Amino acid sequence: MAMTPEKKVKEQVKALCKRHGAYYAIPVTRGMANNGTPDMLVGHAGYFAGVETKAGSGKPTKLQMVRLVEIRRAGCTALVINEKNMDLFEKWLENPSDVTDNLEDW
Repeated sequence: MAMTPEKKVKEQVKALCKRHGAYYAIPVTRGMANNGTPDMLVGHAGYFAGVETKAGSGKPTKLQMVRLVEIRRAGCTALVINEKNMDLFEKWLENPSDVTDNLEDW
């Protein structure tokens, strides 16, 4: 079975997490988790990020943005990552205290 473009982005994010020794979880939202929860929850060097992955020009849904803003309000990082801005996620992994979220871009 061929990998979807969004799945490729998720695989790149997972590979970066592994390379940098970050913890990540991919929540399953069927009935138990909050709808709109980001695709990946990442912990690294004492920091937390909610990471929504998109392919191409895909945009987060309104509910996904609500959850990302909730993460931001909790003092954590919220990122929307696609093929074009993967470097932002890697910068976060390299120095999580120095990267702000990119929600305004979406």
